[in-house]
Amino acid sequence: MSFAERPEPNIGRIAFDAGASTRGSYLLSADAQFPAYWDGWRFGLTVGLVRANRLGYYGQGNRTTYDRDSTTAPGRSYFYRVSRKTAGARLTVQRRVAGPLRVLVGGSLQRTAFRTLPGVTLYQRDSVAPFNDAVARAGIVFDSRDLESDPHRGIFAEALVGRGRGYTRTTAAVRAYAHPLERLILAARVAGEKMTGAPPLAAQQTLESSEGPLVALGGYRSLRGYYDGRFVGPGKLVAGVEARYGLIWAPRLLEVKLFGFYDAGRVFGPGEVVHLTRQGLHSAWGGGVGAALMRNTVMTFFIGRGTEGALVSFATTWSY
Repeated sequence: MSFAERPEPNIGRIAFDAGASTRGSYLLSADAQFPAYWDGWRFGLTVGLVRANRLGYYGQGNRTTYDRDSTTAPGRSYFYRVSRKTAGARLTVQRRVAGPLRVLVGGSLQRTAFRTLPGVTLYQRDSVAPFNDAVARAGIVFDSRDLESDPHRGIFAEALVGRGRGYTRTTAAVRAYAHPLERLILAARVAGEKMTGAPPLAAQQTLESSEGPLVALGGYRSLRGYYDGRFVGPGKLVAGVEARYGLIWAPRLLEVKLFGFYDAGRVFGPGEVVHLTRQGLHSAWGGGVGAALMRNTVMTFFIGRGTEGALVSFATTWSY
């Protein structure tokens, strides 16, 4: 009797999450993911209701500025804050075509409403009405990673096209992992996205992925060392490199790694062509420690430093 290790973290799971804060934020979600329950198929369904009552908002465009002193005057405590409520459902179906190649189809329904907080806020200038969005998406995915949650080697590449209410989104991304030494893992990624038409603010605040929307640009999954959603625009470019070295090394049982990273990225405004460039890039560097337990549990703690200071964060996944 033989055993072949699969890259999926599990054959299927259903998770329910709920949370609330003293500042008025809350989260209710149900997430069902079946990456290997049916051979050759992957299904994912997420339903959620979220209110981020102190969401960061720093304006739109690649050259927006952040000044901590803007929040110190009376009535300006929420100058860089807005309240956002989102309710929606997202379905994704993937089918293996050959080897690591899959095709993807999916769709989502989402309603987003922003609310101005008391006092003087930057969002007052860009206030938008509630938006109901219905999105259909399709794409191809190439995934040769040896383990999805904590890859040591392999390639992950995707090309996606989505059509929403009044706009079209096109996304491409590549991640590469190499294992040159027993305890050393090198990772790199580059991703780009363009949106045409009239994309709503809520859509511009994310970068599409077959694994789900990522907060961009700024934050753990796109540009560490900057606040979530620090830069907003219909076009996005993000890249990064990372080195992970195992301090405790019992592969696939327990791995504790030190890691260092360098991230860079920018957004493009309406009408700008999204392209590879070094002009206007925002960059950050940093490092931390990550732990991988068994096949499906990852925890990371790190500090990242950009041009606006340093941020300390904790997460339950690698950045990429």
